[in-house]
Amino acid sequence: MVISRTPYRISFFGGGTDYPAWYTKHGGEVIATTIDKYCYLTCRYLPPFFEHKYRIVYSKIDCTATPEQISHPAARAVLSHLGFDRGLEIHHDGDLPARSGMGSSSSFTIGLLHALYALRGSIPSKMELAKTGIFIEQNLLRETVGSQDQVSAAFGGFNHITFMKNGEISVSPLPVGRERIMELNSYLMLFYTGIMRTSSHVSKAFISNLGNKKQELCALRGCVEKSISILTGKSDLTSFGKLLHRSWELKCGLSSQVSNQAIRRLYASALDAGAIGGKLVGAGGGGFMLLFVPPKKQAATRERFHNLIQVPFKFEFSGSQIIFFDQEKEYSSVEKYWSNRTKPSFYEAAEPLPEKKKKSRRL
Repeated sequence: MVISRTPYRISFFGGGTDYPAWYTKHGGEVIATTIDKYCYLTCRYLPPFFEHKYRIVYSKIDCTATPEQISHPAARAVLSHLGFDRGLEIHHDGDLPARSGMGSSSSFTIGLLHALYALRGSIPSKMELAKTGIFIEQNLLRETVGSQDQVSAAFGGFNHITFMKNGEISVSPLPVGRERIMELNSYLMLFYTGIMRTSSHVSKAFISNLGNKKQELCALRGCVEKSISILTGKSDLTSFGKLLHRSWELKCGLSSQVSNQAIRRLYASALDAGAIGGKLVGAGGGGFMLLFVPPKKQAATRERFHNLIQVPFKFEFSGSQIIFFDQEKEYSSVEKYWSNRTKPSFYEAAEPLPEKKKKSRRL
């Protein structure tokens, strides 16, 4: 049995420039971090005592004879890509809900890849994990998604991620001290809006019209360099919040699907309560709202959003990890036995108990 733990991520700046349709022509870069909220995947070889060969447990339960019959798209694609022909049982548990903008789908894909590689006795590099995850989501599933989520999930940490025109990816941890990172963390508040959406649906609205959004995307990329200058400098972090606000305004200009009336009301209410900036985490349309709020104003913001769930978090720096590994016994002899006959009943399969020897009694 193997258990993988893969973090969710928060993207600060540069979102939109990580789509291949953009960065293969212009290049792209983002600033993103992973947080201490995780996706857990438990995987084990399924013993041959069941009618099904594959059992996938998530919000639903799939019990199938072949990978192609699995209804979960990512699980189906990963198993087919890796060519697993042996029975498997997979359980998914997550700290945060799906379709919430936290990169949950990519964390699932990366976590499942990591666990199945480990089950085979293989240790992939973080870049191998990231690129395989990107290939599965963009090429096999043909989803309209960027490339930053898979990289963050695999690597973990607070990173400057650069996407080059030739398709290569560079991951550089930000040279920011521990105290500065903790200070930034203290300014951030994360609230769940309760609005679920699929990021690929939101992204399609502006990916098909990239030619007319060059100005906005170049400006979004420019925010990356400005944010690095702020974080690595010694100035007040208030400017980081203002830049977050500017970036959100630019992102809303990419498509009408990025925001909506309910989100605009929530954001305006947050600013009124004392937030300096913020954004919807991910492609937009719903999910989690990240706010940059001075510590003295956070009580008022919390009261204003009392009907929403606040998620306290800290930055994490490990990325996808295997947190449990136990070598399982082979069932080849049992499989061979059953291939030659029907499955025995419980009592038929059990070995007979040895007869007790009668003790002689002396008179």
